[in-house]
Amino acid sequence: MVSVLPVVLALVLVAVFSLDTLLLLVTFFTPLSLPLHDLIPGLSFDMFLPTEPLMVGILVLFLFKLAEQKQFDRDILKHPVSLALYFYLGWMLLTSITSTMPVVSIKFWVSKLWFIVAFYFLGILLFRDKKNIYRFIGLYCAAFIVVIFYAWSRHLGYGFHNDNAAHFVMNPFYKDHTSYGAMLAFFIPFLIGITFSKDYRQRYRYLAGVGLTLFSMALVLSYTRAAWLSLAAAGAVWIVMKLKLRFQPLFLTALSILALVLIFQTQILMFLEQNDQESSANLGAHLSSMTNVTTDASNLERINRWSSALRMFEEKPVLGWGPGTYMFQYAPFQLTRNRTIISTNSADGGNAHSEYLGPLAESGVLGMLSFILLVAVIVYIAVHAYTRAKDREVRLIILSAIIGLITYLVHGFLNNFLDTDKAAVPFWGFVAMIVMFDIYTKKEEANKRAIKKPE
Repeated sequence: MVSVLPVVLALVLVAVFSLDTLLLLVTFFTPLSLPLHDLIPGLSFDMFLPTEPLMVGILVLFLFKLAEQKQFDRDILKHPVSLALYFYLGWMLLTSITSTMPVVSIKFWVSKLWFIVAFYFLGILLFRDKKNIYRFIGLYCAAFIVVIFYAWSRHLGYGFHNDNAAHFVMNPFYKDHTSYGAMLAFFIPFLIGITFSKDYRQRYRYLAGVGLTLFSMALVLSYTRAAWLSLAAAGAVWIVMKLKLRFQPLFLTALSILALVLIFQTQILMFLEQNDQESSANLGAHLSSMTNVTTDASNLERINRWSSALRMFEEKPVLGWGPGTYMFQYAPFQLTRNRTIISTNSADGGNAHSEYLGPLAESGVLGMLSFILLVAVIVYIAVHAYTRAKDREVRLIILSAIIGLITYLVHGFLNNFLDTDKAAVPFWGFVAMIVMFDIYTKKEEANKRAIKKPE
């Protein structure tokens, strides 16, 4: 205990005199953080060390400063993304109070709060210095590369052709290959942007290129089908944005496709049931197994979790069961015919496997809609900030942030990780970048109009 005291005092001093440094330090530690349960088994609660205790401190410091100064940047507080966040957090707090397990839900809500305060509200202030954006990306990626080499060293012992080993070789840093793959896909757009842009110095492009190569190889060897799909979907969004296609016809096309899927869902399901390809070390076969809803245990378990979430929603459609309670409450809602060889009653295999159905079960219909609204506002603001920006470097950062977020939002249909530091830190960090540049480009545009306005 005595030996830890100097480190704690040093962190307190950093927090007081250089909060930016502490935020960047947390960023670096995020890929390397470890769950408390792994260090001290048998505890009734869990958190990631050292990141979450540091974010608790940042939250407390933020609240003290807010109480003392009684002010915060109004452009941030009144921003549309912030307003959507208030609704999202407010409804989550209400359903935490009405929760079937209030203690669990309040803890869950508070953990969301320290992620958002640290890397959204304070993140916007951090990223006003553009250099901190590159420090944020570089520190997370540098620490992530350590995890990649750790995972490869373990994977090598089983043979890289062993797709089953790929599920756990990144443990304990990442719980399994799905969260690991999701974050690899998340940062690849930024690495591509820097690598192939002529606006950066050669050494930065070289470092980004090395990172891109390592991340791409790690993504392939992770055997994470959802991450592969999310990156492909994000690539399609990138093409749409680069071609400057109009939103309305794209929206109508997406709506038409969704309508066709609903109308012909029986025929589509019958077609998918003809696919009996299992997960495999063969990349083509592994990708093909994504649509196997007959025998692939991973796919069937997702359907089991989604079905359970929908039945939970049907029983409590307005207020839900309470944030963070899905893993404790879903077991009775599993149907015998939906259970698989990897089904469990203790949720040790993950939660609802959806960023959208999870809130539906835990916070009711407004829980899901509040998250969808938040996502819609973020994307809307991002696209307009990108269109408004004139500086090539700013446009590249905004575009990379949008595409990175898209990879996660697509991945969110199949998995959910925003309750972990691994995903929450970069997710809210990227949102903060977009909001910061939205405020900046609006002010820049207003200043230009003021200059051109005749006296």
